[in-house]
Amino acid sequence: MVPVRTTPPRPVDVTAVFPELAPLARPAIRLHPRPGSPSAGESSVGGPLLWPAEEPWPHCEAFHLHTDSGFRQSPADVRLLRRMRARWHSDHDGPGTTPEEEAVKERNAAVLAERLGAGPPLPADCPVPLLPVAQLYVRDIPLLRPPGQADLLQVLWCPYDHDPDDKPATALFWRSAAAVTDVLGTPPEPYEVNYEGYVPEPCVLAPEAITEYPGSLDLSPQTRRLLEDWSRWQAAGADAAGAYADDPLDFYDTHLADAPGWKVGGWPPWGRTDPVPRSCAACEARMVPLLTVASFEWDGGDGRSWAPREDQAAAHSTGACCGQSPAQPTKVEVGSTDNLQIYVCPASPEHPHTDLIQ
Repeated sequence: MVPVRTTPPRPVDVTAVFPELAPLARPAIRLHPRPGSPSAGESSVGGPLLWPAEEPWPHCEAFHLHTDSGFRQSPADVRLLRRMRARWHSDHDGPGTTPEEEAVKERNAAVLAERLGAGPPLPADCPVPLLPVAQLYVRDIPLLRPPGQADLLQVLWCPYDHDPDDKPATALFWRSAAAVTDVLGTPPEPYEVNYEGYVPEPCVLAPEAITEYPGSLDLSPQTRRLLEDWSRWQAAGADAAGAYADDPLDFYDTHLADAPGWKVGGWPPWGRTDPVPRSCAACEARMVPLLTVASFEWDGGDGRSWAPREDQAAAHSTGACCGQSPAQPTKVEVGSTDNLQIYVCPASPEHPHTDLIQ
C-alpha cells in the first residue's frame, strides 16, 4: 500500500446546515490510486491479477472496428510512449529517444507485424483479450459484498469502443484468493487498443473511507429548493460558501456532495444526463454503484479541494504537462474525460452488472 491519503475536511458540515440530508449519507471508499508496482497479491488499478493459471483468460467476442494499418498502438507501445513522456517531462534537454527506447520500439513493431502480417486489418469478429482494470481485495475494501466465500473482485475491460455510448465493455470476476495456487504468469494482451486512455497505468492504492451525499441532480425538488435558500446558509454561519451566494447548489455540488475520482460505493457522479435508474436484468431490483472508474482524481479550480491533503501542493502546481497531471495517475480516460460507473444488483452480486458513462 502507498502512504495514507486523506481527504481534507469539507468547508462546511453540510448536515449541520441541512439536517434533511443526514438520511441520504452513504459510505464510500476513495481508492486513491498512485503510480507503483503492485503485485498480484495486492489491490491495484492496472496491476497484475491473481488469475489461476488453469483458467482461460477472458476475451471479448463482440464485433470490433479495428483501426486501419496506419494507426495501430499496442498496450506495449502505449506504455513506452508514457515512459518517454515522463522522461521528457523531467529532462527537457535529454535525448529525444534513448537507444533502449529505440530497441523497445523496434521490438514492439516486430511483434505487432508478426501478429498482424502485412495483409488486411484484423477481422471484426477476432476475439480480443481483456485488459486488467482493477483488482480489489475485501480486506482493503470492506464495502465490497462478494458472493459466497469470495474475497477478491477483478475488473477487466475490452479496450475498444462498444455500443451504446462508445465505451469499453467491462467484465467482473469474483473469486477466493486462497483457491488460487498457481498464478498465470503472462496473460495475453490485445494486438492494439482503440485509445491510449483504455490502458490503465499500474497503480497501488491507499483506500480511504468517507461519507458522501448525493449530488443535486439526485435530490428531490423540495430538497434542492432548501439548498438554494442562501439565507439558510448564512444563518448557519457557512462563511465558506460566500463566493457562491448566487448559486449555492454549485457550492454544494463542488465541495460537499459526491467525491470525485476512483471509488467504491457512495453516490454516483452525473453530468452527461440526469440520474438514470438502473434495474437488474435478472430480478429488476434497483442496482447500486459498485465502482467508479474516473478519468481524473479531482477537477481543476475549486474542485481541487478534494485533492488529498498529502497532494495539495501537487494539485495546485502549474508545472504538469505531457500527460503527467497528478490528478490522472492511472492515465485512464473514458468518454470526454468522464467517469465509467459500474452497477451491481444488491440482491445478488452474481446477477449481470451494468455500466454507463457519465
